[in-house]
Amino acid sequence: MKRFAAFAIILSVATPLAAQHTADLTPSGDPAPLRAVKLIKAGGDTAQLERTFFGQVAALETVDLSFEVGGRLTMFDAQEGQFVESGVQIAALEKAGFERAVERAELELAQAERALSRAQTLAQSNAGSATQAENALTARDLAAVSLREARDALADTVLVAPFKALVASRLTPNFSNVTPGQPIVRLHDMSEVRVEINVPERLFQSRGSADAIAFFGRSPLFAGEVPLQLREFNAETQSIGQSYRVTFALPQAEVPAAIIPGASMTVVARFGGPGDTQMVLPPSAVEMTGDAAQVMVYTPADNGADDGETGTVSWLPVDISSANGTQIIVSGLDPETLIVAAGIQLLHEGDVVRPFLGLSTE
Repeated sequence: MKRFAAFAIILSVATPLAAQHTADLTPSGDPAPLRAVKLIKAGGDTAQLERTFFGQVAALETVDLSFEVGGRLTMFDAQEGQFVESGVQIAALEKAGFERAVERAELELAQAERALSRAQTLAQSNAGSATQAENALTARDLAAVSLREARDALADTVLVAPFKALVASRLTPNFSNVTPGQPIVRLHDMSEVRVEINVPERLFQSRGSADAIAFFGRSPLFAGEVPLQLREFNAETQSIGQSYRVTFALPQAEVPAAIIPGASMTVVARFGGPGDTQMVLPPSAVEMTGDAAQVMVYTPADNGADDGETGTVSWLPVDISSANGTQIIVSGLDPETLIVAAGIQLLHEGDVVRPFLGLSTE
């Protein structure tokens, strides 16, 4: 009987111990230390949503200059890779034949004017018909048109730079005979330097407005990032890759002298400006429950004794999206919210934890 009473007392003492949560005890039965969790801050520690593209420097325009008349090329002063100012003469044709054509047209006009004066005098004295005077007037006008054409042809024997340009290539050797419209030199318009990138269709259509996107350029020619201004985009997709070509402009004050079309440049697109609550979270910080998503939020203890060294965790529903299928974008969070970055499957609503501050060397 005494043995049975002692066994009942032992069971009554052991029952409360078995009722304790096994996660709060070590294998030896001692209370387990508080679990340490890694925290990230919505407005600080989380990486900003951005995409990186390979870009190429391009000129505002690239044109092939040619003469409107034919002849022998006698002057060609344009070296490849040289910058030329607007209005500077680049090439010229032999002018002797065109100058003679102008002299001939001037003489024909003078002759036509004399014939017109004589015909009008005869018509006024009834010695000639009015029709002859009208024909003389028409001949004088045709001679005037021929003179203008001869002068225009003489002016077309000189080729000048239409803008501040970079000579890309010489397309015709000097002292050769050229025909009207034959390309002579290729020029890059460097009055505005541009950068072109190819944007995938999925990303291009997922962003309704470009106002919330900031673009920056990176290159060894610049000390840091350079802001880019969106200029235009090609409304037709490329035949390979189903992507759109988007063009940006470099600030004129930031353009170095060494930059040339065709150079590579990295373009970074950052979505959202200051105060935007969108952020990218690691997949380990988000738990999916059916069609809904939630994160675990850390709230520091407000008892004055722990000095913020402990706190409680709780679930918070969030809205998520993904622009590329690999990054989880969370919106609707306050920038100061502390979120558990990993190990949320080991925690429960209301658990008391401490922030992970790194490994101790003691």
